[in-house]
Amino acid sequence: MSGPSYKEIWSEGLWHNNVVLSQMLALCPLMAVTTTASNGLGMGLATLVVMVFSNLLVSMLRGIITPQVRIPVFIVLIAAMVTMVDMFLNAWMHELYKVLGLFIPLIVTNCAILGRVESFASKNLVAPSMLDGFAMGLGFTWVLVLLGAMREFFGAGTLFADASLLLGQWASLIELEVFPDYGGTLLLILPPGGFICLGLMLAGKRVVDRMLAARESAAVELSGNNTRMEGAL
Repeated sequence: MSGPSYKEIWSEGLWHNNVVLSQMLALCPLMAVTTTASNGLGMGLATLVVMVFSNLLVSMLRGIITPQVRIPVFIVLIAAMVTMVDMFLNAWMHELYKVLGLFIPLIVTNCAILGRVESFASKNLVAPSMLDGFAMGLGFTWVLVLLGAMREFFGAGTLFADASLLLGQWASLIELEVFPDYGGTLLLILPPGGFICLGLMLAGKRVVDRMLAARESAAVELSGNNTRMEGAL
């Protein structure tokens, strides 16, 4: 039996089966690090790398991992990837490493990563598994960045503040001070603001999904009407 197409894998990871907006996973790091868009981007990219290479390793080793020990083996492989990412950040992006702190090692416990290696990578070839990890990681990343941007924009009047300190000198290009004299809204920087913004994002996804479903239903109905008309002629 053939697996899902690359298009399906891509759309599932980015939107339809998004780690946060559909599965409601990884909410702890989501709320903790998204006080700015820069933090969200850093955490998202770290998680993306772990997801891609964890899926790669599990897919390559799926033939020799017995069902009885698969979960401990998966966790060890994920932990190995997280350790490498943690060491890389400490060495090359130390400011970002200090900001993310404990949440980098806690990627090991991210249910989304273990869930993908268990449900997808352990049952599919290398290329689809890597794409699944990339799509799921990118879907998680854009949610982190958007949530962080919302909280930072309305809470402090900036976007990607101190990105150059966290991500390197190149990131100074995306630093914006939208409202120079803005006093800020502390509520949005605090955890309640994160839940408020996340709720708005969830509501927005539901609205978009309903619009897409209605459009698809109308297209199917129109196609059926055209077919009946052609049959009548």
